[in-house]
Amino acid sequence: MKFRSYANLMPCLLILALATLSSLAHAGEKVEFLKTDSTLHITIDGQPFATYNFSHEQMKPFLLPIQTQSGVMVNRSLNDASDADHPHHKGVWNSVDEINGIKFWREDGPIRNIAVRVIQAGGPLGIFEVINQWQHPETGEPQLTETAIVTIHANRLLVYDMLFTASHVAADFEDTKEGMFGIRVAPSMKEKNGGHVVASDGSETTQNCWGKSFPWIDYSGTVDGKTVGVAIMDHPNNFRASRYHVRDYGLFSISPFGNHAYTNGVEEAAPVHLAKNESLRLRYGMYFHDGDPKEGNVAAAWDQFVKSTAE
Repeated sequence: MKFRSYANLMPCLLILALATLSSLAHAGEKVEFLKTDSTLHITIDGQPFATYNFSHEQMKPFLLPIQTQSGVMVNRSLNDASDADHPHHKGVWNSVDEINGIKFWREDGPIRNIAVRVIQAGGPLGIFEVINQWQHPETGEPQLTETAIVTIHANRLLVYDMLFTASHVAADFEDTKEGMFGIRVAPSMKEKNGGHVVASDGSETTQNCWGKSFPWIDYSGTVDGKTVGVAIMDHPNNFRASRYHVRDYGLFSISPFGNHAYTNGVEEAAPVHLAKNESLRLRYGMYFHDGDPKEGNVAAAWDQFVKSTAE
């Protein structure tokens, strides 16, 4: 496997992000940002969409709350006493265990935000950049530098284009099911509470979708009497097909690491090792919609995701 250098790839990410200003976006709607010392508030056509929380008081950055166009919050609230399992499942987040032996998913090591920079705002597409350091819990030495270009489309398609760089030390991604780019859905959306999980090929239920690879999976359910959903999408140009960690209790994530773990030992582990200064790029989409997958036009959003990120 050959990895491209951070310095050579980053300008390409910015060019691709800006190039997505196209007819795919909803004309007339505006994606705007309001930044504070610890948050980036995102609105679409004047209505709240999401807030990126990057305070160092938290163990990692995350997006919370996230709302559909009708104003329904699709993720579990922070510190929800009625749904308190797995407290490290916060909104929408990006982390994975077993990086140089550190369980970042479990929050054994901190992921510290270094910078948040708005690139594009005020039009049908919003773009911002985040730089996060994944740090050793004892020494504080960065094990990874994550640089992500986050693109918000007016129809609430979020594209997370990340570059992991072994900026300070070599970085080993070992085999684990605990990762990586995910969301914890609202309690009433859980499959065990009547929610519905369906993949791009029509496969249904968490039992039939867990640990498998699909272009997309959608998790929908009822919140405050309204049907809403969220789809996670795997980019076809990622270095390998990712697998979905989707559970009946509301966890929903995607990761390219964990061939052995996700297949219960049927496949051999396939760890990824980055030498110092090497980088690994991954791209995922997350689409938030009202209605079920058909009413929310998830298949069309998948086409939009692929077309808007084509190289």
